[in-house]
Amino acid sequence: MNRSLSRDFAFKLLYEREIQKSDANEELEIFIENNEIKSENTIEYLKDVLNGVQEHQDEINQLISNNLKKDWDISRISKINLAILKLAIYEIKFTDIPFKVAINEAVELAKKYGDDNASTFINGVLASVVKE
Repeated sequence: MNRSLSRDFAFKLLYEREIQKSDANEELEIFIENNEIKSENTIEYLKDVLNGVQEHQDEINQLISNNLKKDWDISRISKINLAILKLAIYEIKFTDIPFKVAINEAVELAKKYGDDNASTFINGVLASVVKE
């Protein structure tokens, strides 16, 4: 299973968490079972992302808030865009994934799952985060 597909699963898991606010470990087990994920690398990646985003939640949310336009608030961001931003910022700040790869993958997720302006919004926020 390639990293883009693993990232797609991670996005879905983070989105689910934004909606349901449920127990992370139980949620992960159910997600893996329902999506018939067999790859150990993918399972480890999902665990890393889920735990990492949870562990660094405050810092990630602060980075998002700090890099929005002045009249915007994090509460106005769609759950889809928020999940994409959290995934990308986690990868940029807390992993060895090159920021260009993380941004590109986030923009692709936004094109696939977000509204018409999502990819531009995601790209702008992440570019600002990287400059910071």
